[in-house]
Amino acid sequence: MDDKENQLVAMVLAGNPDAFEPLVRPYRRALLGLAYRITGNEEDAREAAQEALLNSYRYLGGFDQRRSFRNWLLRILVNAAREAARSSSSNRALGLNDGADPVEPAEGPAGRFERKELGLRLKDCLAVLSERERAVFLLRDIEERSIRDTAEILGCSSASVRVHLSRARIKVKAELERRCPGLAGGGS
Repeated sequence: MDDKENQLVAMVLAGNPDAFEPLVRPYRRALLGLAYRITGNEEDAREAAQEALLNSYRYLGGFDQRRSFRNWLLRILVNAAREAARSSSSNRALGLNDGADPVEPAEGPAGRFERKELGLRLKDCLAVLSERERAVFLLRDIEERSIRDTAEILGCSSASVRVHLSRARIKVKAELERRCPGLAGGGS
């Protein structure tokens, strides 16, 4: 954690709630994007991101300042997003959105169509994964987090991340090959 974050955490803990906004501002976009990928819809994602911010403020006193604030915040978010996905009446927690990402810049119609098609196919493929496999896959292969960061965010070992990631990739590849022969390298 950098010195500025340490100072902001110390200020919040000393009773200055105004220091919280600059502490979390750099992570808002990432929180919403990851929550959206976990919950599968914008409303649940916004709710999960808000819940994560509230919980991070509420439990900031328990944060170990020798660790990464970003990873601690993302771990809180993953838990909030999982809960939102489980309790969502729409039950659309398949791991990716339907191709429209609220935190990505606008693109042309052809690009949006291709992205939506790929997103829908991948979303269907992620439905075969367990909750843990899906979380690992999203953090490593979609969010491009390191093995170490993924383990810290999910509260598990690096070895566990590697095992779940390997299983997830095998399942996603098999499902892609089944649904779209040749797309996942399974063609001739």
